[in-house]
Amino acid sequence: MRIDIGQGVRLFVDVQGPGLVPDGAQMREKPTLICMHGGPGFDHAAFKPGFSQLADIAQIIYYDHRGHGRSDERPPSEWTLDTWADDVVRLCDALGIEKPIVLGQSFGGFVAQHYIARHPGHAAKVILSSTSHHMGLGRKLDGFEKRGGAQARALAEAFWTRPDPATWAAYWAGCRHLYNTTAPADPLAAQRTLVREDILLHFVAGEKQHLNLLPGLAGAQCPVLVMAGEEDPVCPAEDAREIAAALPAEFSQLVTFPGVGHGAWRDDPVAAFAVLRKFILA
Repeated sequence: MRIDIGQGVRLFVDVQGPGLVPDGAQMREKPTLICMHGGPGFDHAAFKPGFSQLADIAQIIYYDHRGHGRSDERPPSEWTLDTWADDVVRLCDALGIEKPIVLGQSFGGFVAQHYIARHPGHAAKVILSSTSHHMGLGRKLDGFEKRGGAQARALAEAFWTRPDPATWAAYWAGCRHLYNTTAPADPLAAQRTLVREDILLHFVAGEKQHLNLLPGLAGAQCPVLVMAGEEDPVCPAEDAREIAAALPAEFSQLVTFPGVGHGAWRDDPVAAFAVLRKFILA
């Protein structure tokens, strides 16, 4: 379904599980988990069906960022972290959600970090999964070289420094398999993802080049779980450690996963979902 979040902007939203469940003589309200997908330019499909296993402890809200996937098309002037971060609040207002648990994966983690900075008192908890706070080009290049040799480093350097359709196509063909340490559980999953290359290139050529999200994390007012794979080439674990260190100590939790790449729930779902369940229920 598409939800109007104001000013005629509609986001595609999918809801899994009831928010109220019978509990003895009362109805108990479960927490709301909002899942923000990666990219930019992708959609929410990668969360399914894996995150379904959390529906017993939370009502799950999946959505496509403004301009992405099945959400309404919007002009490039709105393809900004400011807009995407504020959309979290707009969506919650439209759905009547108070104090959500907000999970951002990869690019969704950029949005979630900026959301913390702009709306520090809005969330009950935030989960930053396989994300970065900056471009961190040197670490990226080292990570891809470690996983795929000199050719992978060259493809990564060409795309991240000169993003265009040609460098993107070569990078995705030559480096995508290096993001993770295990083969996809579902080989058809990638084919279900809707991709907006124009949004991806717009962001990588623009805001991504000078990204600096660390300063805004100091104002966090809720628990924040930072999850990272130790073998992630595109959002290295060292970035996650710096994100965790930038958060207020009383709110920061860091979990890294050995032998795991981009999205711990892809390469080690048992361990990753155990960590997520514990954090959601705490």
